[in-house]
Amino acid sequence: MARPTTKTELTTASESLYETLRSYIKQLDGTQQEEEFPRTYMNRNIRDVLAHLHHWQLLFMGWYRVGMRGEKPAIPAAGYTWRSTAQLNISIQKQYRTLSLSEVMERLEKSHQQLQTIIEQHNQQELFEKKVYPWTGSTSLGAFLISATSSHYHWALKLIKKARRESLTQANI
Repeated sequence: MARPTTKTELTTASESLYETLRSYIKQLDGTQQEEEFPRTYMNRNIRDVLAHLHHWQLLFMGWYRVGMRGEKPAIPAAGYTWRSTAQLNISIQKQYRTLSLSEVMERLEKSHQQLQTIIEQHNQQELFEKKVYPWTGSTSLGAFLISATSSHYHWALKLIKKARRESLTQANI
């Protein structure tokens, strides 16, 4: 799927890739949904991947709230830089490890819907013209939303499938 360049494409890609991800996970049986990934993966299982998605959506919504008030948000998060996102992602993984997959899926559903609402509230220009909002810097609001939705869902699906393939290969050795 090409990177969205319109509001309609963003909405469609976000919903479509989210549903593809959900459908893939739902077609797995309970044991498959809970299986651990190979040790080379920071995200240890499907729950961790979905928690990662959810938390980055929460981060975006925080940036959005602060930025739309005319203030400068701490991006990616307070105490972190883009160079230290690996540490941030480890912190995220630890934060959600006591939750069940179903709890994380419920949270992701909620944050996904909240982002869809944000998309709906903006017009084409507000979403895809660069520098409309000072807090987005030299990019567009739509680029942030693509990263928080469709491109992140695509990443998650690829990661889950790859980790599952590697797990199956290792089990058959």
